Amino acid sequence: MDSITRIRCFLQVVESGGFSAAARDMGRSKALISKYVSELEDELGVRLLNRTTRQISLTQVGEAYFREAGELLQRFDDLKDAVQQEHKEVRGRLRLSAPRSSTELMLGSVFASFLQDHPRVELDIQMEDRFVDIVEEGYDVAIRITELGDSSLIARKIRDVRVVVCASPGYWEEHGMPEKPSELSGMPCLITTNYKFKSNWMFVENGERFSVPVKGPMHVNSAKTAISSALVGLGAVRLPIFYVHEELTKGTLVPALEKFEVPGPAMYAVYPHRRHLSAKVRAFVDYMVNWHKQLERQGNCPSALVKVAHKEQ
Repeated sequence: MDSITRIRCFLQVVESGGFSAAARDMGRSKALISKYVSELEDELGVRLLNRTTRQISLTQVGEAYFREAGELLQRFDDLKDAVQQEHKEVRGRLRLSAPRSSTELMLGSVFASFLQDHPRVELDIQMEDRFVDIVEEGYDVAIRITELGDSSLIARKIRDVRVVVCASPGYWEEHGMPEKPSELSGMPCLITTNYKFKSNWMFVENGERFSVPVKGPMHVNSAKTAISSALVGLGAVRLPIFYVHEELTKGTLVPALEKFEVPGPAMYAVYPHRRHLSAKVRAFVDYMVNWHKQLERQGNCPSALVKVAHKEQ
């Protein structure tokens, strides 16, 4: 039996005026209440109560202990209530790790919208294009675009991610539109280093995956910079489609090798624990999932826009 329970029993005996009354108030047997108080006295090595057949009274040390223990227990209960309330309410600081390019090009507006709907939450966003250790570095949740491997972390899928090869119309006119992925080896390519395969671009044919080594004038860890470079014809680029959906719909970038596209990675919300998940983390993850579902319902999903535009060309 823990000390807190023994202290509660002692306080209740004093407040109720006896063991029988305390037992009734606490819904426990008199013998059990007496046992807990005796164990508390043994633990402290002092007598807290003077007992007679008719009444109980506090010893001098018991009187001091009753006063101090009561205050401490009240603070303990207040702290417990505050923590539980904080856990249940959508409020407080939420430390979030998110990819820089995704946040700058797309997710930043979603995060802002979340805060508008949850004004008692404070988002502490760290934009990094690396896989942070969310437990070691103290993050509540991380947004990741990846092919999920084995992990002790909990991951909730937000959306699938289509990855496309694209370039400016002028680039394809100069170098020729490739009919097979292997032709990319002889073309200038822009290599984004945030992604797993970097200069080995993955494709699939007849159900078999294979990689094509590419090279070119730029290695960069910024999708934004890679897109800008592709727009001026510096090279072909391979990126998640939501980064370039506006350029593709406008025709300033043109996709290639679509029938060889590998089923892409996915965007996940990753967090350390499923059990006792705080309200702010649960609300944020639900918001991210519902955001994409709403885009799909409205027909505003970037992937859908690009596919429609491509079919109409």
